[in-house]
Amino acid sequence: MATPIRPTPVLTGKDARRFAKEIENPKKISSERRAEMIKNYEFLKSIATFAL
Repeated sequence: MATPIRPTPVLTGKDARRFAKEIENPKKISSERRAEMIKNYEFLKSIATFAL
C-alpha cells in the first residue's frame, strides 16, 4: 500500500514575499539558451514512443 502524501506547507513571511516577487519577475533567458532548449525538446520528441 502506498504511503499517503503529506500536505504542502503554506509559505508565510519572508519566504512568501520572495516567492511572490520571483513569480512576478521571472528570470530572462538568452536566445541561444532558448534555441538550445527547443532543439533538445525536438530531439526528445522525435525519439519518444508511447503506446496508446
